[in-house]
Order: sequence, then C-alpha cells, then structure tokens
Amino acid sequence: MPLLEVKNLTLSFGGLMAVNNLSFDVEENSIQSLIGPNGAGKTSAFNCLTGFYRASKGDILFQGKSIFRMKPHKITAMGMARTFQNLRLFRNMTVLENVMSGMHCRTRAGALAAVLRTPGQKAEEKEIRRVAEECLDFVGILHHKDRLARNLPYGDQRRVEWARALATKPKLLLLDEPAAGLNYDEKEQLIDLIRRIRQELEITVMLIEHDMGLVMRVSEKITVIDYGQKIAEGTAEEVKNNPRVIEAYLGKEDEDDD
Repeated sequence: MPLLEVKNLTLSFGGLMAVNNLSFDVEENSIQSLIGPNGAGKTSAFNCLTGFYRASKGDILFQGKSIFRMKPHKITAMGMARTFQNLRLFRNMTVLENVMSGMHCRTRAGALAAVLRTPGQKAEEKEIRRVAEECLDFVGILHHKDRLARNLPYGDQRRVEWARALATKPKLLLLDEPAAGLNYDEKEQLIDLIRRIRQELEITVMLIEHDMGLVMRVSEKITVIDYGQKIAEGTAEEVKNNPRVIEAYLGKEDEDDD
C-alpha cells in the first residue's frame, strides 16, 4: 500500500480549475517530485494534501486513512510535514525556538502544567529541546541555535525551516521549492540532505521544484501536471523525453507557413 494516495483530487476557485481530477501515489521510503510549468497547480495540490485548501472532490489517503478536508495540525500529527515556498519563520525568535515550535503537535503537557512547571512538563520541555538540537545538527546549523532567525543568511533560514519540519517527526516530508534562492553549493548540499533524510531518517520525501537539474538527479519518480491535470509520470528519463512534457514547458512548435 502506498504511503500517500491521491485520488481524483479537484480544486477550483470560482471558474478557475486549479487542480483537475489529479491522481498519483507516493511510495514509502521514496523520493518523488511533482513538477509542472508556472501556474500548473503544484502548490495548490500541496495545500490540499496538507489541509490548507479544501478540495471540492476526490480523496487523499495517508497510511490508508482518509485525510480529505482534515485540518492542518491533525495532518501534521499523523506524520505529514511540509515547508513553504516563501519562508515562514518567527523572525524575532531564536533558531532553536523556531524549531522547538514545530513540536507542538507532539506535546502532551497542557497550559496549567506549563504554568506550574510540573516535573512532567519540565521533562517534556527538555526532550523538545533535545530533538530540536538534533534536527539543527542534522541540517548543519546547530552552531546558530541562539541567534535570531532574522539575522541568518537566506540559505541558513531555509535550513531552519527544514529542521522545524523534521522536528515534527514526519513519515512524509513535502518540500515546496526548497532550492529557491539557493546558490550552486547550497543546492548541492540540499541534494545530499534530501538523500540523507530518506536514508538515515527513513522519511519519504516529495518535492515541488523548478530546478530541473536537481529534480532529475534526486527523484526516483516524477509526476508532471499542467493546468491542474496529470500529463505524465515516470522516471526522470521517461519524463524528460515525453512529448507532452516538452510541449508544456517549451510550447508547441508552430508549423511553417510555407
């Protein structure tokens, strides 16, 4: 059984069909990509998967259970985490505090326990800190843990977001444009990080990405959409040679008048 099953997903905004009868599977312990031209509906699909948008039709099964129209925090608690195309950090909090905030879905101590500083609450806070530091170490920026997030270079701010997503202890990690704004060396490090997330942490990864070089190098399976519809699916080699994919990205060649 696939880790994630998307079945006939449909989302429209008025007369605009953002996602149109989209179906695909994500196999456990895989690295997969969802790609397409600008405006193809990729982020809209991610927003449906993670509960930020409510699709009008279809179904989404995660570990065999429907999460269709489930709220984002419940989906996160089930084991699906995501990052965003635009950074969403708490800029006036430290790097460590940002990552610790990602673990709210795993905490049990309530507000009263926090006020009273019960032994259970103290032990839980210690564990949250330990996990957050482990995640920062994994992405390579533990030495920045006490700095304010806003003072970090852009590439390291990206790493904070990845660490926060990992702190939720996901089974599936969705990365929305993770290479956006990164330089060549940072992209190479990102490729290595994605592979390590799958190999060392045994987390399944799916990404949206415009950098086709990165997509082709890291993805074992690629789903291509255009105007919200799936137009191709397969390995990197199969997808890059698919005529419909070439047409979607480059446009249909005009016939000569003569």
